[in-house]
Amino acid sequence: MIFGFPIVLFIQRAILQGTALLFGSTGEILTEKSGNLNLGIPGIMYIGGISGVIGGFLYQSSAGRTVNPVLAIIIPLLSSLLGSLLASLLYCFLTVTLRANQNVTGLALTTFGVGFGNFFGGSLIKLVDSEVPSIALTKIAKVFKKTLPFADDLGWFGDIFLSYGFMVYLAIILAVVASIFLKKTRTGLYLRAVGENPATADAAGINVSKYKYLSTCIGGMIAGLGGLYYVMDYTNGVWSNNGFGDRGWLAIALVIFATWKPSVGIVGSYLFGALYVLYNYISVSMPMMPIIQMLPYVVTIIVLIITSMRNKKENQPPASLGLSYFREER
Repeated sequence: MIFGFPIVLFIQRAILQGTALLFGSTGEILTEKSGNLNLGIPGIMYIGGISGVIGGFLYQSSAGRTVNPVLAIIIPLLSSLLGSLLASLLYCFLTVTLRANQNVTGLALTTFGVGFGNFFGGSLIKLVDSEVPSIALTKIAKVFKKTLPFADDLGWFGDIFLSYGFMVYLAIILAVVASIFLKKTRTGLYLRAVGENPATADAAGINVSKYKYLSTCIGGMIAGLGGLYYVMDYTNGVWSNNGFGDRGWLAIALVIFATWKPSVGIVGSYLFGALYVLYNYISVSMPMMPIIQMLPYVVTIIVLIITSMRNKKENQPPASLGLSYFREER
């Protein structure tokens, strides 16, 4: 503690809280770099979470007293990726193939995703005849939360950097890989070209629809892992309907804060996580708590104003963001 403030515990909680946001923001940055504004990310995270729960529930129910650690990870992981992929394909079909309005489609997908999760989550809760409105996959959660065996021997360093489940490190790795991909690879350059000016990219021989489909689907699957992480790690395998709160929208706000850079999103996600849990560690009155909880959005607005005033090209969103591409108008 520093002056009575539990700094190590606070940092741990901030990292745990921010990891779900990091998955969501990394996925949305990849999507938006193609020019697709996917406001369905909160719904996709919800679908990714419940899909992993369904897969984990079926496996845990059939495994008996003990679970295989490899299968306990692979089955929920693949289930989450599949559910997120199907939701992302639906979004792509509507916005890329049918050229539907991206804002309306994204909002509809979020509504659908929350309803989908609540319906199947409620069905599983009734299936296990639980006295509380939740379902617990404790055996699988223990595998997801397993930490390095020597973390406890390294004092505060181990507590801050090595005391997490594998999905925390996976989120960081995916963000770093996404950053390198966008900056250093030819495919990343083509993707950014599609997001900036799809007509020019099309004239240069780049398959615009293919890049939009791939980036949106891969981005959606990464975001869906945020939902899986939240259930299996952050809440210890407990699913409860409407338990995600506003984390999906925070992930979208984080994209603006990170100025569409996955590497900046790593720092931003943990900052948002810290602001999100801050009210638990300071003494404030009940009326003041909502003000503390809205700090991530206030910070995002401030960053948006500053980047708009500076008007640097590298800090601006893709030029065609949110606009459908009509090849006939090229």
